Amino acid sequence: MNIGVPRYLIVGMAGLFSGYHLVLATYSLLRNIPFNDGPIFVAMALYAIASIMSLVPWGPTRMPIWMAGFNLAVAIALPLLVTHELNPAKNNGYGTWYVAAVGTLMTITSTRRRHTFAWIGVIFLAVQSVLWAGPGSLAGIGVIGSVVWVAVSHILSSGMAKATRDAQRFALAEREATDWQAAQEAHVFERQFRLGQTSSMALEMLRVIEASNGNLTDEQRVECLHLEGAIRDEIRGRKLLNDAVRSQVMQARRRGATVTLLDEGGIDDLSDEDLDRVLNRLAAALDSTDADKIIARTVPEGSDVAVTVVGLRSAADEDAVALGQDSSEEDEVSLWLEIPRTVA
Repeated sequence: MNIGVPRYLIVGMAGLFSGYHLVLATYSLLRNIPFNDGPIFVAMALYAIASIMSLVPWGPTRMPIWMAGFNLAVAIALPLLVTHELNPAKNNGYGTWYVAAVGTLMTITSTRRRHTFAWIGVIFLAVQSVLWAGPGSLAGIGVIGSVVWVAVSHILSSGMAKATRDAQRFALAEREATDWQAAQEAHVFERQFRLGQTSSMALEMLRVIEASNGNLTDEQRVECLHLEGAIRDEIRGRKLLNDAVRSQVMQARRRGATVTLLDEGGIDDLSDEDLDRVLNRLAAALDSTDADKIIARTVPEGSDVAVTVVGLRSAADEDAVALGQDSSEEDEVSLWLEIPRTVA
């Protein structure tokens, strides 16, 4: 069914071929070949019902097992009903229409991936024909042709099913390869971007180091540590950084504060407008606090908060230290800020 040809076209052709056997059955009735017409009408009705159900152009490609069982029952009933009204010693002509009808019905069953039922049907047809008219009937009334149809259908449908599975595996492998390539390109772009940021930030100090042959003043060494922290921010801070945030983080470090930026992917879904608003609010918070330790962290998706900012100040003052009091108390919170994802 999945060979690139419209399903309705295949179903239409199969329907015409199946209907042809009913025409032959009608012709045999007109020629008075059967002894009695009643069983022939029953056989024709059963065959028509089974064919229509099997060829309905919707539903799954694989035939439901109840339908396959019904088709098998029809394939068994047809030879018994029709041959009871025929003389095996005579040439019955179109009276043996049931042979091709069973072969067609079982071929449809096999095409819809119920091979076991199809093989049982044609094997019963062959055995019944031998018992009814002798081994010569296998070729004389077309039983061998029906068996060949089922065999060809089995081979073709199995081959197409395997081709479909292979195509699905290839498509999956192609998607995985595309995803891997996209991820690699993203990693390369990210590395190039971070290297560019690092180069622009550290270039001036590298020139100073080169010009002084590494003999830096204490102030320059401290500035190198600040630059190291800024480079670390580019790795861990990611989207928490813009020019305003970078400037305020550097100012906070130069006054002696410890600043930690942690972007764990919680703001990746923000629009550019919301992201600019969040980062500008973060920069303003960094500018307004005199905390000794500042931690800014993104909040996982699903929360109304985009970024939390915590500022800590050492609880021990200079007088307490001078008096010899314990200075190992917990730091006190001097800043607690939750920056929302969207404007209320």
